[in-house]
Amino acid sequence: MKNMSFYTRTKIENAIKILVSLIITAVVIGPILITLFAAVKTSSDMVNTSPLLLPAFKNITFDNLKEVLSNRLLPYAIRNTTIIVVISIFFNVMIGSVTAYILERFKFPFRKVIFLLFFVGMMIPTYITEIARFKVIQGLGLYNTLGAPIFIYIASDLTQIYIYRQFISKLPVSLDESALLDGCSYFTVFRKIIFPLLAPATSTLIIIKAVAIINDMYIPYLYMPNTKLKTMTTFLMGYANAESGSWQKLSAAVIIVMIPTFVIYVMFQKNIMEGLAAGAVKE
Repeated sequence: MKNMSFYTRTKIENAIKILVSLIITAVVIGPILITLFAAVKTSSDMVNTSPLLLPAFKNITFDNLKEVLSNRLLPYAIRNTTIIVVISIFFNVMIGSVTAYILERFKFPFRKVIFLLFFVGMMIPTYITEIARFKVIQGLGLYNTLGAPIFIYIASDLTQIYIYRQFISKLPVSLDESALLDGCSYFTVFRKIIFPLLAPATSTLIIIKAVAIINDMYIPYLYMPNTKLKTMTTFLMGYANAESGSWQKLSAAVIIVMIPTFVIYVMFQKNIMEGLAAGAVKE
């Protein structure tokens, strides 16, 4: 009876796990499927068919996708997003890795205070300091230029420092000492020894930052109102207004904008998991 009770309990637990997994999967995949189905529907099908179902095969249309792809602002959005992502990530990697190396390897006065200030800066909600940040961007002459989001993405998010510190703390100090004894400068030690060993951290950071920047709508919308400075996310807003907006066109635009993020995640999801796991364990 005890064995039967144990097996019964195990089966019930497994059934609950499967049920919970299916519910979570439906919650995640459901909106994507609804958006995909809407993108290939006509306006009449949007009204007459369930959002959870595809239209009849003969009624499937790709006109919505074609219209979005032919939009004159789409090339600007792709160009602007690419420029912002590449430049922002480059400086995040360079500044973040160097700062983390200095904080982790060198002992100097107020080192812990500086690190605490970085932490406090991350804890303060962005919207509380938005007015001050807006004034700073205007004062620097960056408002309504690509420099505004680039400057913000480089300066306001300090996640890279914590990621790099986790990895650098795993590297033995003896590596630095051996190179210094061989006549290398600290710059050479970092460039030729430390930074190449931070490849997993760099891969993780690039993927996380790229996805976050591509998906951000708030900063580009607020700081770049110029039509030709639209990014992939603010490009969507043209299909959400009362004049030219429709659910099927907006869904088609969402699918097109979602493709780069989806491709990045599918291609590099292994790097994300390995990078986070490697940085979480200290030998």
